[in-house]
This record gives sequence, structure tokens and C-alpha cells, in this order.
Amino acid sequence: MGRPLVGVLALQGDVREHARALAECGADFSAVRRESELSEVDGLVIPGGESTTMSRLLDTFELLEPVRKRIADGMPAYGSCAGMILLAREVLDGRPDQHQLGGLDITVRRNAFGRQVDSFEEDVELTGVDGGPVRAVFIRAPWVESASPEVEVLATVPEVPGAGSAAGRIVAVRQGAKLATAFHPELTGDTRVHRLFVEMVRAAA
Repeated sequence: MGRPLVGVLALQGDVREHARALAECGADFSAVRRESELSEVDGLVIPGGESTTMSRLLDTFELLEPVRKRIADGMPAYGSCAGMILLAREVLDGRPDQHQLGGLDITVRRNAFGRQVDSFEEDVELTGVDGGPVRAVFIRAPWVESASPEVEVLATVPEVPGAGSAAGRIVAVRQGAKLATAFHPELTGDTRVHRLFVEMVRAAA
């Protein structure tokens, strides 16, 4: 295919940054706020933000079941930070009424890295991405507590002094056409993660 149409769930979070990165990777962008817009896209990015707020807004905008269905039917999806939480099968430390979109057979811990003031950056090796380590920006980020054998672990936090209890934790995964990172590649100007996802969208088409 030529330029795939990739949607970004535009209910809350850093939508413009993802749109800019997708455009640099040869994809067309569509803001997704209603089911009709969702039905037109070849893949969907679920951005960072606040996962419980995004969960509630999916209900408000009547998008929860449509997104779940498209993901279950094989639509490629990429989630960063809060997007990883929403794509997970199970969440620890979430709200009892928080909705999950599924698609990744993982258990994540919400706000695992601590509060906003505990946000940090670190270089991580990311499987499937050439060109050396990726600068990972963690902002009130989750990490993956456990993953099924069907999930490919793409990155873990390196064993460096500043990592503390996060050292060795899983922060990027892939399962089929679903991709998730605990960090925010859209904030660094490095488009390699988005390029990987656009390639996944093309392959699925």
C-alpha cells in the first residue's frame, strides 16, 4: 500500500506529537473521536495521557466497544504510556471501573515509576529498531509486570544506577499487530518506533 491512514485516539493526551511523527514516517493522519472515523483507519495509536480519564471518555464518546472490536478483528494498534495500560489484558493499581481494550496479553502496573516528579529519561535497546539505543522518556509510566509466552519483549530498563527498582522491568512489547511502549517516543524527535508501527500497519494491510 502507499500511505496508510493511521488514526490517533484524540480524546485526551499528546495527539499532535504522534500525528507529526506519523507524517514523518509516510503515513496519513486522522484524529479519531467517533466510530465513523475509527472505521476508516488502517491502524490506531493510543497516546499517552491519563488512562482512567481516557477509559471514561471512551465510554462517553461510545468508542469503547467499537475500538475493542476492531482490535479483536486484527487492526494494528500502538499504545504509548497510558496507551500501553489500555491495551493490556490486566492492570494493577487501576480503578475498579477502568476499562481495558485488550490486544496484549500482559499485566501492567499503573504509575509504576512513581509520581510526575519521578519521571526520568534513559537510553534503552529496542528489538526491531536499528540505529542504536532509543532515548526513552518515562512520565508517570507503567511497566509490564508479566507477559504471556505469545508476547515478544522488545525492551527493558537497563541496569544503571539511576534506574533503581525499575532496572530490568519490561517497557516495550509486541504481540502480532499490537505494539506498546511505557515511554513516549513522540516527545524526542526520534521516529523509529513510529516507523516500526507504520511498517506493521502496511504489513497487516
